[in-house]
Amino acid sequence: MVKSMTGFGRGEYSDGKRNITVEIKSVNHRYCDISVRLPKKYSFAEEKIKSIVKETARRGKIEVSILVENLTDEDSTIKLNSEVAQQYYGRLTELKEKFGLKDEITLSMLTGFPDVIKAIPDVEDEEEIIKCLEVPVRAAAAEHDRMKITEGEKLAADIIMRGELIGKMVEEVEAVSDKVTAAYKDKLTARIKELLDGAVEVPEERIIVEAAVFADKSNVTEELVRLRSHISQLKDIIINSSKPDGKKLDFIVQEMNREANTTGSKSADIGITNIVVDMKSEIEKIREQVQNIE
Repeated sequence: MVKSMTGFGRGEYSDGKRNITVEIKSVNHRYCDISVRLPKKYSFAEEKIKSIVKETARRGKIEVSILVENLTDEDSTIKLNSEVAQQYYGRLTELKEKFGLKDEITLSMLTGFPDVIKAIPDVEDEEEIIKCLEVPVRAAAAEHDRMKITEGEKLAADIIMRGELIGKMVEEVEAVSDKVTAAYKDKLTARIKELLDGAVEVPEERIIVEAAVFADKSNVTEELVRLRSHISQLKDIIINSSKPDGKKLDFIVQEMNREANTTGSKSADIGITNIVVDMKSEIEKIREQVQNIE
């Protein structure tokens, strides 16, 4: 099953105390790079979240965004620091006496000073929070995975189609190359006769040797055999492998491009050159698609 590295998933959960929304999105990347954005107070759950995402993702730049909306005020406690309030009161009294002020020291004045009254977050049950987060994370990961599979099916169909096109081009190159040597021999004979104008008779054996040397230099049989093999491997991995490896497919496509380049450089025939240009264009399109495979 081919999976794309591009996908999106969303999951939601509510337990009456909090609403949790999770979104997962991913793009192409050479490795598995997972980043998690969540409230700082829940940072202890980051590794667990990453491990859940990794169950369905092997490669890609993956962003996990988590929004937690608290529905109650039970997650914090109001603390009064009487000692700090006493010190503020004492210093204010000193100021009154020193400057002969008549202003009253009020409750609202004291509670407005720093650290007299403040809200302190309660220590939450980490296991409970992780269980709450796990539900929407798994839901988002599942939807994210389904989208990658859907995209992967499209990639697989396109790659197989282009592989078959390249296979037909290989057959065309073979058909043309079989005629190239004979054409070269005829062209060489005609050229020699034109240059010598019948003054000297060139032995037929000499022309055959020259044609054989040309045929050996321009022979692309090995390259075409390897190209067929690479196309077969590409198709086999996509269709039969339970977890097709994008990196392995990328290597095979590189080898296909190498064989196509060699075929083009060996051939002196314009017909084969034109076919190779089209072949390389299709290989490049396959390479672009393979870059998306997980």
